[in-house]
Amino acid sequence: MRNNLKSSDRRNNYMILAESAIIEDDKQRALKFYKKALEFDDETEDTIEILYNIAILYDEMGKRDQAFDTYREIIEISDDEAGAYYGMAIIYDDKGEKELALEYYNKALDIDPEYDRAYFYIANIYDENGKKKDAIENYKKAIELTSNDFIAYNNLGAIYEELKQYDEALEMIDKSIEINPYYYKAFFNKGVIKKRLGDLEEAIKCYDMAIETNKIYPYSYLNKSVIFIEKKKYKEAIEILSEGIENNPEAEFLYYNRACCHAKLGNEEGAIEDLKIAVKLYPRFKDIIKEDNDLKNLGFSFKTF
Repeated sequence: MRNNLKSSDRRNNYMILAESAIIEDDKQRALKFYKKALEFDDETEDTIEILYNIAILYDEMGKRDQAFDTYREIIEISDDEAGAYYGMAIIYDDKGEKELALEYYNKALDIDPEYDRAYFYIANIYDENGKKKDAIENYKKAIELTSNDFIAYNNLGAIYEELKQYDEALEMIDKSIEINPYYYKAFFNKGVIKKRLGDLEEAIKCYDMAIETNKIYPYSYLNKSVIFIEKKKYKEAIEILSEGIENNPEAEFLYYNRACCHAKLGNEEGAIEDLKIAVKLYPRFKDIIKEDNDLKNLGFSFKTF
Protein backbone atom coordinates (compact mmCIF):
# COMPACT_ATOMS: atom_id res chain seq x y z
CA MET A 1 0.00 0.00 0.00
CA ARG A 2 2.84 2.36 0.90
CA ASN A 3 4.44 1.88 -2.54
CA ASN A 4 1.12 2.54 -4.30
CA LEU A 5 0.68 5.73 -2.33
CA LYS A 6 4.19 6.84 -3.21
CA SER A 7 3.55 6.06 -6.85
CA SER A 8 0.32 8.02 -6.80
CA ASP A 9 1.95 10.96 -5.02
CA ARG A 10 4.83 11.08 -7.48
CA ARG A 11 2.42 11.02 -10.42
CA ASN A 12 0.45 13.87 -8.87
CA ASN A 13 3.63 15.85 -8.30
CA TYR A 14 4.61 15.53 -11.95
CA MET A 15 1.11 16.60 -13.01
CA ILE A 16 1.37 19.69 -10.80
CA LEU A 17 4.77 20.49 -12.32
CA ALA A 18 3.30 20.07 -15.81
CA GLU A 19 0.42 22.41 -15.03
CA SER A 20 2.87 25.00 -13.66
CA ALA A 21 4.89 24.75 -16.88
CA ILE A 22 1.73 25.34 -18.92
CA ILE A 23 0.98 28.48 -16.90
CA GLU A 24 4.52 29.65 -17.72
CA ASP A 25 3.87 28.78 -21.39
CA ASP A 26 6.69 26.26 -21.43
CA LYS A 27 5.02 23.52 -23.47
CA GLN A 28 8.13 21.41 -23.90
CA ARG A 29 8.70 21.20 -20.16
CA ALA A 30 5.00 20.49 -19.54
CA LEU A 31 5.18 17.63 -22.04
CA LYS A 32 8.21 16.17 -20.27
CA PHE A 33 6.45 16.21 -16.88
CA TYR A 34 3.23 14.66 -18.25
CA LYS A 35 5.27 11.86 -19.80
CA LYS A 36 7.03 11.30 -16.46
CA ALA A 37 3.63 11.12 -14.75
CA LEU A 38 2.64 8.30 -17.10
CA GLU A 39 5.50 6.16 -15.79
CA PHE A 40 3.70 5.59 -12.49
CA ASP A 41 0.81 3.15 -12.14
CA ASP A 42 -2.53 4.69 -11.30
CA GLU A 43 -6.20 4.64 -12.27
CA THR A 44 -7.05 4.45 -15.98
CA GLU A 45 -9.05 7.66 -15.68
CA ASP A 46 -5.91 9.57 -14.66
CA THR A 47 -3.94 8.02 -17.52
CA ILE A 48 -6.55 9.13 -20.04
CA GLU A 49 -6.59 12.65 -18.60
CA ILE A 50 -2.81 12.89 -18.93
CA LEU A 51 -2.91 11.55 -22.49
CA TYR A 52 -5.49 14.20 -23.43
CA ASN A 53 -3.18 16.87 -22.03
CA ILE A 54 -0.26 15.42 -24.00
CA ALA A 55 -2.30 15.30 -27.23
CA ILE A 56 -3.39 18.91 -26.81
CA LEU A 57 0.20 20.01 -26.18
CA TYR A 58 1.42 18.17 -29.27
CA ASP A 59 -1.32 19.85 -31.29
CA GLU A 60 -0.44 23.31 -29.98
CA MET A 61 3.22 22.65 -30.81
CA GLY A 62 2.32 21.76 -34.38
CA LYS A 63 3.16 18.08 -33.90
CA ARG A 64 -0.07 16.79 -35.40
CA ASP A 65 1.11 13.21 -36.04
CA GLN A 66 2.14 12.77 -32.41
CA ALA A 67 -1.17 14.29 -31.28
CA PHE A 68 -3.05 11.88 -33.54
CA ASP A 69 -1.13 8.89 -32.17
CA THR A 70 -1.86 10.00 -28.61
CA TYR A 71 -5.60 10.23 -29.31
CA ARG A 72 -5.42 6.74 -30.81
CA GLU A 73 -3.66 5.56 -27.64
CA ILE A 74 -6.60 6.90 -25.62
CA ILE A 75 -9.04 4.94 -27.77
CA GLU A 76 -6.99 1.77 -27.28
CA ILE A 77 -7.46 2.22 -23.53
CA SER A 78 -11.15 3.12 -23.79
CA ASP A 79 -13.07 3.11 -27.07
CA ASP A 80 -15.90 5.30 -25.75
CA GLU A 81 -13.87 8.51 -25.55
CA ALA A 82 -15.73 10.94 -27.81
CA GLY A 83 -13.08 13.60 -27.27
CA ALA A 84 -10.36 11.39 -28.72
CA TYR A 85 -12.36 10.68 -31.89
CA TYR A 86 -13.11 14.40 -32.13
CA GLY A 87 -9.43 15.26 -31.75
CA MET A 88 -8.51 12.85 -34.55
CA ALA A 89 -11.29 14.31 -36.71
CA ILE A 90 -9.93 17.83 -36.25
CA ILE A 91 -6.49 16.67 -37.40
CA TYR A 92 -7.94 14.95 -40.48
CA ASP A 93 -9.98 18.09 -41.16
CA ASP A 94 -6.96 20.38 -40.97
CA LYS A 95 -5.02 18.07 -43.28
CA GLY A 96 -7.80 18.31 -45.86
CA GLU A 97 -8.88 14.67 -45.46
CA LYS A 98 -12.54 15.62 -45.22
CA GLU A 99 -14.16 12.20 -45.61
CA LEU A 100 -12.06 10.75 -42.79
CA ALA A 101 -12.81 13.84 -40.72
CA LEU A 102 -16.54 13.29 -41.22
CA GLU A 103 -16.17 9.64 -40.24
CA TYR A 104 -14.44 10.52 -36.98
CA TYR A 105 -16.74 13.44 -36.12
CA ASN A 106 -19.63 10.99 -36.50
CA LYS A 107 -17.83 8.44 -34.30
CA ALA A 108 -17.66 11.14 -31.62
CA LEU A 109 -21.40 11.78 -32.04
CA ASP A 110 -22.19 8.07 -31.82
CA ILE A 111 -20.67 8.15 -28.33
CA ASP A 112 -21.90 11.61 -27.34
CA PRO A 113 -24.89 12.86 -29.42
CA GLU A 114 -24.61 16.25 -27.70
CA TYR A 115 -21.07 16.98 -28.88
CA ASP A 116 -21.96 20.38 -30.35
CA ARG A 117 -18.54 21.13 -31.89
CA ALA A 118 -18.74 17.94 -33.93
CA TYR A 119 -21.98 19.14 -35.51
CA PHE A 120 -20.37 22.54 -36.13
CA TYR A 121 -17.39 21.15 -38.03
CA ILE A 122 -19.49 18.61 -39.90
CA ALA A 123 -21.56 21.59 -41.07
CA ASN A 124 -18.37 23.37 -42.18
CA ILE A 125 -17.35 20.40 -44.32
CA TYR A 126 -20.77 20.06 -45.92
CA ASP A 127 -20.76 23.80 -46.63
CA GLU A 128 -17.35 23.57 -48.31
CA ASN A 129 -18.56 20.59 -50.36
CA GLY A 130 -21.65 22.45 -51.55
CA LYS A 131 -24.05 20.27 -49.55
CA LYS A 132 -25.93 23.28 -48.21
CA LYS A 133 -28.99 21.40 -46.90
CA ASP A 134 -26.79 19.09 -44.79
CA ALA A 135 -24.75 22.07 -43.62
CA ILE A 136 -27.89 23.92 -42.51
CA GLU A 137 -29.12 20.86 -40.63
CA ASN A 138 -25.87 20.46 -38.71
CA TYR A 139 -25.46 24.16 -37.89
CA LYS A 140 -28.99 24.09 -36.49
CA LYS A 141 -28.07 21.09 -34.31
CA ALA A 142 -24.99 22.95 -33.05
CA ILE A 143 -27.19 25.95 -32.20
CA GLU A 144 -29.75 23.76 -30.42
CA LEU A 145 -27.00 22.52 -28.14
CA THR A 146 -25.20 25.88 -27.75
CA SER A 147 -27.70 28.71 -28.12
CA ASN A 148 -25.06 31.46 -27.94
CA ASP A 149 -22.95 30.11 -30.83
CA PHE A 150 -22.69 33.36 -32.76
CA ILE A 151 -20.32 31.86 -35.33
CA ALA A 152 -22.79 29.09 -36.18
CA TYR A 153 -25.55 31.70 -36.58
CA ASN A 154 -23.29 33.75 -38.84
CA ASN A 155 -22.28 30.77 -40.97
CA LEU A 156 -25.91 29.71 -41.27
CA GLY A 157 -26.80 33.23 -42.39
CA ALA A 158 -24.03 33.15 -45.00
CA ILE A 159 -25.45 29.91 -46.44
CA TYR A 160 -28.95 31.38 -46.62
CA GLU A 161 -27.46 34.40 -48.43
CA GLU A 162 -25.84 32.07 -50.99
CA LEU A 163 -29.24 30.43 -51.47
CA LYS A 164 -30.79 33.91 -51.92
CA GLN A 165 -33.02 33.36 -48.89
CA TYR A 166 -32.36 36.87 -47.66
CA ASP A 167 -34.99 37.07 -44.91
CA GLU A 168 -33.65 33.94 -43.24
CA ALA A 169 -30.10 35.15 -43.81
CA LEU A 170 -30.73 38.49 -42.08
CA GLU A 171 -32.49 36.76 -39.18
CA MET A 172 -29.46 34.54 -38.54
CA ILE A 173 -26.91 37.34 -39.00
CA ASP A 174 -28.81 39.68 -36.68
CA LYS A 175 -28.92 36.92 -34.07
CA SER A 176 -25.14 36.54 -34.38
CA ILE A 177 -24.67 40.29 -33.87
CA GLU A 178 -27.09 40.28 -30.93
CA ILE A 179 -25.01 37.59 -29.20
CA ASN A 180 -21.65 39.15 -30.06
CA PRO A 181 -21.73 42.77 -31.30
CA TYR A 182 -17.97 42.63 -31.96
CA TYR A 183 -17.88 39.79 -34.47
CA TYR A 184 -16.66 41.36 -37.70
CA LYS A 185 -17.78 38.61 -40.07
CA ALA A 186 -21.43 39.02 -39.10
CA PHE A 187 -21.26 42.71 -40.03
CA PHE A 188 -19.43 41.81 -43.23
CA ASN A 189 -22.06 39.25 -44.22
CA LYS A 190 -24.85 41.66 -43.36
CA GLY A 191 -23.17 44.15 -45.69
CA VAL A 192 -23.20 41.54 -48.46
CA ILE A 193 -26.92 40.89 -47.92
CA LYS A 194 -27.82 44.59 -47.80
CA LYS A 195 -25.95 45.19 -51.06
CA ARG A 196 -27.79 42.27 -52.66
CA LEU A 197 -31.05 43.92 -51.57
CA GLY A 198 -29.96 47.26 -53.04
CA ASP A 199 -29.66 49.04 -49.69
CA LEU A 200 -26.21 50.49 -50.39
CA GLU A 201 -26.11 53.00 -47.54
CA GLU A 202 -26.85 50.28 -45.02
CA ALA A 203 -24.30 48.01 -46.70
CA ILE A 204 -21.63 50.71 -46.28
CA LYS A 205 -22.53 51.08 -42.59
CA CYS A 206 -22.18 47.32 -42.13
CA TYR A 207 -18.78 47.25 -43.82
CA ASP A 208 -17.71 50.18 -41.63
CA MET A 209 -18.69 48.18 -38.56
CA ALA A 210 -16.79 45.16 -39.88
CA ILE A 211 -13.70 47.36 -40.32
CA GLU A 212 -14.12 48.93 -36.89
CA THR A 213 -14.23 45.51 -35.24
CA ASN A 214 -11.42 44.00 -37.37
CA LYS A 215 -9.10 46.23 -39.38
CA ILE A 216 -7.07 43.32 -40.73
CA TYR A 217 -9.88 41.64 -42.68
CA PRO A 218 -9.17 42.96 -46.19
CA TYR A 219 -12.44 41.90 -47.83
CA SER A 220 -14.40 44.52 -45.88
CA TYR A 221 -12.39 47.27 -47.61
CA LEU A 222 -12.71 45.50 -50.96
CA ASN A 223 -16.50 45.15 -50.79
CA LYS A 224 -16.97 48.68 -49.53
CA SER A 225 -14.79 50.06 -52.32
CA VAL A 226 -16.78 48.14 -54.96
CA ILE A 227 -19.91 50.10 -54.02
CA PHE A 228 -18.09 53.36 -54.78
CA ILE A 229 -16.46 51.96 -57.93
CA GLU A 230 -19.89 50.98 -59.25
CA LYS A 231 -21.00 54.57 -58.61
CA LYS A 232 -17.88 55.73 -60.51
CA LYS A 233 -16.65 57.48 -57.36
CA TYR A 234 -13.07 56.41 -57.89
CA LYS A 235 -11.40 58.90 -55.54
CA GLU A 236 -13.52 57.67 -52.63
CA ALA A 237 -12.78 54.07 -53.61
CA ILE A 238 -9.04 54.83 -53.63
CA GLU A 239 -9.29 56.26 -50.10
CA ILE A 240 -11.02 53.08 -48.88
CA LEU A 241 -8.53 50.80 -50.63
CA SER A 242 -5.61 52.83 -49.32
CA GLU A 243 -6.86 52.41 -45.76
CA GLY A 244 -7.21 48.70 -46.43
CA ILE A 245 -3.66 48.47 -47.78
CA GLU A 246 -2.29 50.34 -44.79
CA ASN A 247 -3.80 47.70 -42.51
CA ASN A 248 -3.29 44.75 -44.88
CA PRO A 249 -0.07 45.36 -46.85
CA GLU A 250 -0.04 41.79 -48.24
CA ALA A 251 -3.57 41.90 -49.71
CA GLU A 252 -2.72 41.81 -53.42
CA PHE A 253 -6.29 42.36 -54.64
CA LEU A 254 -6.50 45.71 -52.85
CA TYR A 255 -3.51 46.98 -54.86
CA TYR A 256 -5.02 45.61 -58.06
CA ASN A 257 -8.37 47.32 -57.51
CA ARG A 258 -6.66 50.56 -56.56
CA ALA A 259 -4.65 50.33 -59.79
CA CYS A 260 -7.90 50.05 -61.74
CA CYS A 261 -9.25 53.14 -59.98
CA HIS A 262 -6.06 55.08 -60.75
CA ALA A 263 -6.37 54.00 -64.38
CA LYS A 264 -9.96 55.23 -64.52
CA LEU A 265 -8.79 58.63 -63.26
CA GLY A 266 -5.94 58.74 -65.78
CA ASN A 267 -3.26 58.36 -63.12
CA GLU A 268 -1.02 56.01 -65.10
CA GLU A 269 1.95 56.25 -62.74
CA GLY A 270 -0.13 55.32 -59.69
CA ALA A 271 -1.81 52.47 -61.56
CA ILE A 272 1.48 50.94 -62.75
CA GLU A 273 3.06 51.23 -59.31
CA ASP A 274 0.13 49.38 -57.74
CA LEU A 275 0.17 46.73 -60.45
CA LYS A 276 3.85 46.07 -59.81
CA ILE A 277 3.11 45.36 -56.16
CA ALA A 278 0.02 43.30 -56.98
CA VAL A 279 1.96 41.11 -59.44
CA LYS A 280 4.84 40.69 -57.02
CA LEU A 281 2.41 39.43 -54.37
CA TYR A 282 0.38 37.34 -56.83
CA PRO A 283 2.18 36.61 -60.13
CA ARG A 284 -0.96 35.25 -61.81
CA PHE A 285 -2.24 38.81 -62.01
CA LYS A 286 -0.06 39.12 -65.13
CA ASP A 287 -2.57 37.06 -67.09
CA ILE A 288 -5.54 38.91 -65.63
CA ILE A 289 -4.07 42.32 -66.52
CA LYS A 290 -3.88 41.33 -70.21
CA GLU A 291 -7.65 40.79 -70.31
CA ASP A 292 -8.70 43.71 -68.12
CA ASN A 293 -10.32 46.48 -70.19
CA ASP A 294 -9.77 48.99 -67.38
CA LEU A 295 -6.01 48.67 -67.89
CA LYS A 296 -5.68 48.46 -71.68
CA ASN A 297 -4.93 52.13 -72.16
CA LEU A 298 -2.00 52.14 -69.78
CA GLY A 299 1.32 52.71 -71.51
CA PHE A 300 3.42 49.93 -70.07
CA SER A 301 5.19 46.83 -71.18
CA PHE A 302 4.81 43.53 -69.36
CA LYS A 303 8.57 43.57 -69.08
CA THR A 304 7.83 46.21 -66.42
CA PHE A 305 6.87 43.33 -64.17
